[in-house]
Amino acid sequence: MNLQVIILAAGKGTRMRSSLPKVLHKIAETPLVEHVICTARSLEPEKIVGVFGHGGNIVPKQMQAHRVVWVEQAEQLGTGHAVAQGIAEIDDDATVLVLYGDVPLTTGNTLRALLSAMSLTEKSIGLLTAKLDDPTGYGRIVRDSSGLVQRIVEQKDASETEQKIQEINTGILCAPAKPLKHWLSNLHNDNAQGEYYLTDIFEMAVSDGFTVQTHTSQALWEIEGVNNKRQLATLEREYQRLKADALMASGVTLMDPSRIDIRGTLTAGEDCLLDINSVFAGQIELGDRVTIGANCVLKNAKIGNDVTINANSIIENSVVGDECEIGPFARVRPDTVLASKVKIGNFVEIKKSAINTGSKINHLSYVGDTKMGANVNIGAGTITCNYDGANKSVTEIGDNVFVGSDTQLIAPVKIGDGATIGAGSTISKDAPATELTLSRAKQLTVKGWVRPAKTQK
Repeated sequence: MNLQVIILAAGKGTRMRSSLPKVLHKIAETPLVEHVICTARSLEPEKIVGVFGHGGNIVPKQMQAHRVVWVEQAEQLGTGHAVAQGIAEIDDDATVLVLYGDVPLTTGNTLRALLSAMSLTEKSIGLLTAKLDDPTGYGRIVRDSSGLVQRIVEQKDASETEQKIQEINTGILCAPAKPLKHWLSNLHNDNAQGEYYLTDIFEMAVSDGFTVQTHTSQALWEIEGVNNKRQLATLEREYQRLKADALMASGVTLMDPSRIDIRGTLTAGEDCLLDINSVFAGQIELGDRVTIGANCVLKNAKIGNDVTINANSIIENSVVGDECEIGPFARVRPDTVLASKVKIGNFVEIKKSAINTGSKINHLSYVGDTKMGANVNIGAGTITCNYDGANKSVTEIGDNVFVGSDTQLIAPVKIGDGATIGAGSTISKDAPATELTLSRAKQLTVKGWVRPAKTQK
C-alpha cells in the first residue's frame, strides 16, 4: 500500500487563550502535532503532508526535523477546505489517511485496524468512529436498515432523530486519493456554519458505489482533541497513565502511578522502584534494582545497576555507574560520569567531571571540571574553583586522596596519589603524592580585645 498522510494543523485555538498555535502546545513536553507526526511515521507512509495556517511558518519551522511537506491554508474555511489544500501534494495512486494535529493520542494500532477495515472491499473508504453516552457536538453516523453508513450529519444540521444517534464521527478517515480529490472538488458550503465539511464526502462516496468501512475506537482518549487548557491537562494525565501502566507491566514498582511524569523515553531493568513526583525527560535508561526517591528529576541519564537516588536530586546528561548513591538534594550536571560505588551526598553539585570508583563527596561541596581518581574522600564545604572569570580549567585529583573540609582547589591544579589536604586550605599549586599539604594563616588570640558596643543615644 502506498500510504500517504495528511495532518490538519491550521487551527488557531482561540479557547487556548494563547498566542502560540494550538498544535504547538505540549503534552509530556512534546508539541501536540509532533505526537501525531510520530504516530503517522510509525505506519511507514511514503509521505506526510501537513496543513498549517494560524501562526504563519512557526509550525513548519518547529517541525522541520520531521520531513513533513507543509502546505498553507491561508483561510480557514472548514475541514474539507483544509484537506483540499494538502491533497495536491498526494499521489493519485495513494491511500490517504487524514489525521488531526490537535488529536495527539491516537495509537498506531488503531490506525492500522482502520486501514485494514478499508481494505475489506475494493471500492471502500475507512472511517474511525466512537460511541458516546452524550454525543453532543459531534457529527452523527447515519446508517441504513442493513447497517451500512450512508452519510454523516453535523450537530447543527441534524434532525431531532439524528441527534439521538450515539455513534459519532472522529474525523479520522482513509480513502483512495483519486476519488477523494474528485469528492473534495465537489464540496459546497451551503450548511449552518457556511464551511466546507469533509464529512460530506461520505454521501458522495456512497452515491459512487463505495462502501464506508468503519472501525470503532474503544478508548475515548484516542479520539479526543484539545481545544482548551483543561482538555490539554486531561490528556496529559491520560498520557502519563498510559506510560505508568506500561512501566508497571514491565515490572517497575511505582509508589503512586498517578504521580509520575515521563517526558521522553524511560526504560528500566528488573526490580526498579520509583517514588512519587519524579520527572523523567529525554532518554532515560535505568539498570536493575534502581531506587529513585521522591521529587527527583532525571534528564538524558544512564543509570547503572543497584543505584540509589535519594529524594530531591537532579541528574542531567550524565552517566551513573553501578552501586552509586546520590542525594538527597544532590545535583549532577551535564557531562558527568560517575564510576561504580561513588557517593554523592546532600547539597553536592557535580559538573562536567569524571569521578572514579569508590570516591565520596558527601556533603555541601561543588566539584566542576574535575578528573577524580578512585577512593577519594572530599570533605564538607570543598570547592573546585574552576572559573577565573574568563576561562575554565581542570582540577586533577589522584587515587586515595583525602581533602579536608572547607578547602578550595584553584584550577588548574593537580593533587597527587595518596595526598592529604588539610582542612581550611586554599590550594593553588600542585600538591605532591602521599604528602600533607595545607595553607593556613597563623592562629592568633588578641588578649584584652573588646567588642565594639553601640553608642547610647
